[in-house]
Amino acid sequence: MLRWTITFLIIAIIAAVFGFGGIASSAAGIAKILFFIFIVLFLLSLIGGRKTID
Repeated sequence: MLRWTITFLIIAIIAAVFGFGGIASSAAGIAKILFFIFIVLFLLSLIGGRKTID
């Protein structure tokens, strides 16, 4: 998931450099959404974790 976020961020930066504002803002928005989803899933996996039976 983090790899997709970085990919969309790079697409947004390249599109902004070439002047494609609409594509850049769309790609940046997608990257932001994917990043927040990644953070939530990461925190859930830290909280849930692997439970061991003693």
